[in-house]
Amino acid sequence: MTTRRAFLTQAGLFTAGALLLPRLSSAKINGKAGLQLYSLREQLPKDPKAVIAKIAEAGYKEVETYGYSKEHGFFGLSAKEFSDVLKANGLTTPSGHYGMDRLFVDGTFGELDEAIEAARITGQEYVTIPYLNEKFRKTKADLKNVAAKINLAAARAKKAGIKLAYHNHNFEFDNIEGTCLYEVLAKETTIALEMDLYWAVRSKQDPIEWFEKYPGRFTMVHVKDMDKAEPELNTEVGKGSIDFKKIFAKSKTAGIKHFIVEQENFKIDPYVSIAESSKYLKTVLFA
Repeated sequence: MTTRRAFLTQAGLFTAGALLLPRLSSAKINGKAGLQLYSLREQLPKDPKAVIAKIAEAGYKEVETYGYSKEHGFFGLSAKEFSDVLKANGLTTPSGHYGMDRLFVDGTFGELDEAIEAARITGQEYVTIPYLNEKFRKTKADLKNVAAKINLAAARAKKAGIKLAYHNHNFEFDNIEGTCLYEVLAKETTIALEMDLYWAVRSKQDPIEWFEKYPGRFTMVHVKDMDKAEPELNTEVGKGSIDFKKIFAKSKTAGIKHFIVEQENFKIDPYVSIAESSKYLKTVLFA
């Protein structure tokens, strides 16, 4: 028989548990599925407007650009025209990947200034460095020189209301005279680190360890899954071997605001693929 005391105790526990429910639900990720346009690099130049429409149909709300030049714009569209196409399809662009070789060759800002102009026109918050040529990262002194130039570029971008970010591959984790490029960037700059989760995991890195070591620095991530049978290949998010649920559980620590799907190779139709990844983000990872 349930005594009054037992009943009150149970009721109290239930009430306490009920009060906890909203807190638990607040752990839900308030994310938008984004797509790095490089995923559709074969399709975009042929008909960028049609491709952008299909990206929106696949459930994406954001895109990350690549391949801009002042002469050719984005896939033949000026920055303004491209921005209008995005808006017509209910899309925004938080970031773009822009080539920055001249910065590291001779410290000039021509490419950076063009990128800043395009970012301001399209409403991008971040100008992201997508790659660093091998010749600039051979010694520890090289790495420190890279960080110093990035700091100068970041200060210039900041004056224009734009933030600088860096996207990694695998080489950033290579040991160079007792350190690595990623560690130098994290320690000696204040830019955002757009972690490509696939390349980090493939390099035997634990993204969570980096999140905890440098909290708040990872405002963007590339959500790219690893094929279970062929790890050198990508697959649809949720089909591969990367534990995104575990990683995303630390998104607040990391500071992640933008979850950007990227797939560099496909075994199925690319549009079917990106739709599957978008659905997994929204129904599983953001649930």
